[in-house]
Amino acid sequence: MATSMRGLTQFIADIRGARVRELEEKRINKEMANIRKRFKDGNLDGYQKKKYVAKVIFTYILGYKVDIGHMEAVNLISSSKYSEKQIGYLAVTLLMHENSDFLRLVVNSIRKDLNDNNEIHNCLALHAIANVGSQEMAEALAEDVHRLLISPTSENFVRKKAALTLLRLYRKHPDVIPAQEWALRIVSIMDDPDLGVVLCVTSLILALAQDFPDAFAICYQKAVDRLNRLVVEHEYSATYSYYKVPIPWLQVKLLRLLENYPPSDDPTLQVMLQEVLQTIMNNCNEPSRNVQHNNAQHAVLFEAINLAIHVDANSPLVNTAAVLLARFISSKETNVRYLGLDTMAHLAARTDNLEAIKKHQGTIILSLRDKDISVRRRALDLLYSMCDVDNSELVVGELLRYLKVADYGLREEMVLKIAILTEKYASTYKWYVDTILELLSAAGDHVGEEVWYRVVQIVTNTEDLQAYAAKVVFEYLKSPSSHESLVKVGGYILGEYGHLIANEPGYSPIEQFQVLHAKSQFCMAPTRALLLSTYIKWVNVFPEIKPQLVNVFERYRHVLDVDLQQRACEFFALAQRPEEDELLQNVCEEIPPFPPRESALLNRLNKKHADSEDKRPWAHGSNGTLERQPSKLMRKGTLIDTNGHASGSNGEVSQDIASSLAGLDLTSSPVAMQSPSSFSDPSANLVAKGIPRLTAGPNVDRWFDRLLYTPEGVLYEDVQIQIGVKSRYQGPVGQVAVYVGNKMSAQLTSFTTALHTEESEALSASFIKIAPSTLAPRTQIQQIVQVECKKVFRKPPILVVSFLAGAHQAIAVRLPIVITKFMDGVKLGGPDFFERWKLIGGPPREAQSIFPISLDATGHIDLAKQRQVVSGYGFQILEGIDPNPSNIVGAGIVHTTAEGKVGCLLRLEPNRDAKLSRITIRSTSEEVAAEAQKLLQKPLAADAPGPAEKRTL
Repeated sequence: MATSMRGLTQFIADIRGARVRELEEKRINKEMANIRKRFKDGNLDGYQKKKYVAKVIFTYILGYKVDIGHMEAVNLISSSKYSEKQIGYLAVTLLMHENSDFLRLVVNSIRKDLNDNNEIHNCLALHAIANVGSQEMAEALAEDVHRLLISPTSENFVRKKAALTLLRLYRKHPDVIPAQEWALRIVSIMDDPDLGVVLCVTSLILALAQDFPDAFAICYQKAVDRLNRLVVEHEYSATYSYYKVPIPWLQVKLLRLLENYPPSDDPTLQVMLQEVLQTIMNNCNEPSRNVQHNNAQHAVLFEAINLAIHVDANSPLVNTAAVLLARFISSKETNVRYLGLDTMAHLAARTDNLEAIKKHQGTIILSLRDKDISVRRRALDLLYSMCDVDNSELVVGELLRYLKVADYGLREEMVLKIAILTEKYASTYKWYVDTILELLSAAGDHVGEEVWYRVVQIVTNTEDLQAYAAKVVFEYLKSPSSHESLVKVGGYILGEYGHLIANEPGYSPIEQFQVLHAKSQFCMAPTRALLLSTYIKWVNVFPEIKPQLVNVFERYRHVLDVDLQQRACEFFALAQRPEEDELLQNVCEEIPPFPPRESALLNRLNKKHADSEDKRPWAHGSNGTLERQPSKLMRKGTLIDTNGHASGSNGEVSQDIASSLAGLDLTSSPVAMQSPSSFSDPSANLVAKGIPRLTAGPNVDRWFDRLLYTPEGVLYEDVQIQIGVKSRYQGPVGQVAVYVGNKMSAQLTSFTTALHTEESEALSASFIKIAPSTLAPRTQIQQIVQVECKKVFRKPPILVVSFLAGAHQAIAVRLPIVITKFMDGVKLGGPDFFERWKLIGGPPREAQSIFPISLDATGHIDLAKQRQVVSGYGFQILEGIDPNPSNIVGAGIVHTTAEGKVGCLLRLEPNRDAKLSRITIRSTSEEVAAEAQKLLQKPLAADAPGPAEKRTL
């Protein structure tokens, strides 16, 4: 009769008390038999299932194979009790692999727990998804995990786990996560008040942004803003202060996130980021005695230095960083030395001025002999990066000396780097040949095929080098032991160029043959085959040693190796032909120069780094260059993810008004009727660039069209927010005040404003400061946009306002910034106007169209509206120029910083009877004439809205 089941605690005590493994196995087998019987009998309550499954889990943890308890674990997950559910989830994550059929049975239970209001159940489900992470589970539950992450009702610790679960799923099954679709909603969580949530979400964004940089581009602005609040403004709770360093883990991730994007063009962000980096470096000037404080501070500092190098390798900040790094590479702490050398290698690879690093060359060379191999490897990287023409002989010489005692794990990489540096910075042919042959002699088995291939290419392509190379390689081959790579090089060079030195004492043909053939017996078959090719070349150029060479071919005709035997037979037949035979001479002609090609050494080195290094936005290269890995981060278009573009300086405008304007011809004939549209909808293009689709609506277009010729008004309005603008311009620059008001009784969180300028080379637009991340109820904020017209442009910038109000919302509207906003009216008399009009002439510097107009209520032409539109677009209305009082004549100058002043003349001729109007614009710029004509026609046409009403912002 079976003994009664013992409790889990007693079972563990029995196992621990077993003196030998046999007793342990006997106890476990007995227990497993009892558990199997109980499971088979059924009728177990939740407590019993939990107890038995726990014993199965413990047995599995001990390393024993278990094949029971899977179905009971699935049943426990469905339990409402936490203790039972916990054991069930633990068993599922431990006992089942990701392809187990049992997992299909738990997907619905996990989804139920994800949607449960109990946050403990949420966390258990998230743990199971992250630990198992099967493809099927990811496809079924990714949406539910994302919903937990973005839900405003989720607890903070649940949202943290949800972010990390999504990160785990993305790393295992990237195709399952619709990263681009979720991008804006996930990025908005970076404004969360809980820094723990921000830390976890930043980890997720860091992984996603590397693959989808455009979709997550707005995170650049949020990262800079959060760093500024942490480092400069000290906005964090004491809970997140680690030894007086504000949440260093988040700082490191934010800094690393910024390294994945090109430096921002926004001057506001540039200043903020500069201040953040400067503050971080200033905080590290005085080392603390507290080790934990130093560790946290150094972690942030090294990432800040990497970012400073990424932004501008020649900035004053980087000079400050070089001074700090010099202190770190001499530190007594191994980790600090390692990080100092690694960061200095990054700096050396990017900066144009190596003088600050060369001052510490001796310390760096000493680091090659550090007791820690990781430090030695970083010192090697740094010496490679800091090498240039001035110190190449010293650095290469030191690396050659160290090569003889270096770790075997370092030697292959050292050989590659020495070969690359020798080729790149060779001052003389003699030094190159001496160094590369010494490398082949010293490195032995660590010389890859690429190294001696490259030597052969260079010697073949450099005629002045060939004789000297033949002499030096001959001397190396005379040593008692020569590595096979050196024999290969010697065989090739002597076979091609041995005749150049054959007449000098000590280098006779027979001596060359004796030295080279003596090495063949120690070589592999491929090397012997190469030597046979050398011998047939000598048959042609050294007839005096032909008998010895033919004798070698005769012996090799009977070897077992097929390749050697075939070569020997063919070469023997060639050697038997008469000396004047052209076939032998043609076969043995000198190898022609190799075509120019990229060095295979660099490819091999980059491949080694790719295989062994962590994924970073940069990799160590040689001085002055940065060997970057392939990515999606190239700036495409001009996404001003960070509040716009930098404003350029105000250019001096020297062109005179008189030369910009030209005469008037009132007899020009009309052209065919046109129906131009001022702006085509760019929504399709915007979506591809990560910008939300333009917000549509009849009022949106009407408000925008009115603001093109009025200085202020409403740009957008709905039940939640109102956006208004007020603008002023002077010459080629201007300021646009954007007012955003929250009309609701609840605050808007994760509030972000961004600008997108498609024609960045012609127009720059940027916010003066970053908008606050929260907009209180019934309040309004003002954002100032600095604009500058560099050249003629056609597409206005797009303002994107995004916020959280229950769900994430984004509003994208065009800002009323067009080329005519930079126009100033000019007063001209009749004779001057006529003269300038005639000088400009007709097309292509004339734009003309005929369009229908509507009459006012009395059946007359609405002259007041027409004059308002013309003057609103910047033209000075000239009185008394046209004898017809209904016609309007105007003049103005468009200001640009790059192209100077552009004159513009206008004539508007409305016809009451025909209900048509003809507009003619002549300008010294074809583009300005066409653009101004399109802009003015739209509000004047019959279907245009009435005069702009006043709206209260």
